[in-house]
Amino acid sequence: MNPTPIVFIHGVWLHALSWEPWDERFSRLGFAVSVPGWPGEPATVAEARRLQGGPREVGLDALTEHYARIVRSFDTPPVIVGHSVGGLIAQHLLGTNLGRAAVAIAPVPAGQVPRERWPATLDAGLFRRLFANAVTEEESARLFERHAVPAPSRLLADLGGPHPRADVDTGNTARGPLLLISGQEDRLVPDSATRAVYKLYGDSTAVSSLKQFPDRAHSLVVDSGWRAVADYVLLWLAERGIRA
Repeated sequence: MNPTPIVFIHGVWLHALSWEPWDERFSRLGFAVSVPGWPGEPATVAEARRLQGGPREVGLDALTEHYARIVRSFDTPPVIVGHSVGGLIAQHLLGTNLGRAAVAIAPVPAGQVPRERWPATLDAGLFRRLFANAVTEEESARLFERHAVPAPSRLLADLGGPHPRADVDTGNTARGPLLLISGQEDRLVPDSATRAVYKLYGDSTAVSSLKQFPDRAHSLVVDSGWRAVADYVLLWLAERGIRA
């Protein structure tokens, strides 16, 4: 039997390498893990920082199409797991019947996060205020040094206002199951925003689930509590008959 494929999509200000612990965890359990970076993404965090802004012309259109092609390339529809803008893309793809299931962690509701929260680069202080406010200052500093990278300016502009790619077919009854995850202390994508997105799926008979992690912020996929989130995702998938 072929292993179940799973595709991870990272969010703004992070690098694909931020999924390394998840990759190891899911791979060890037998999943066929794929962690493709964004178009033009450098191979390392250090290199991404040297570019000072990354691939500036990568917007929400290009990012969504990039991952749509990847998901379509699998012989077996993969599970799609996305964080932040990756969570928005995961929902969009699932809404078009791509993927077997999707998990959207602290998903960005495009156009609903104030523009001033989308700086192209972060210093350690801003990273702590917006991203890692639920961990210690010491851990926040470590996370910043290990993971924080500049974001494409075009993508930030797309996220700051209404955009066609932000539309999700929440009424699709033929799609696979969806899990939305929020952090109670998330300042960038508040728990209330994720709950509002969840309510939009209320008219669909397809499976939609919501899980809130108390005392967690937007850094919940990379900070010291990542394992609890990953294990919940594994449990939710197993309950839906999706195993490695």
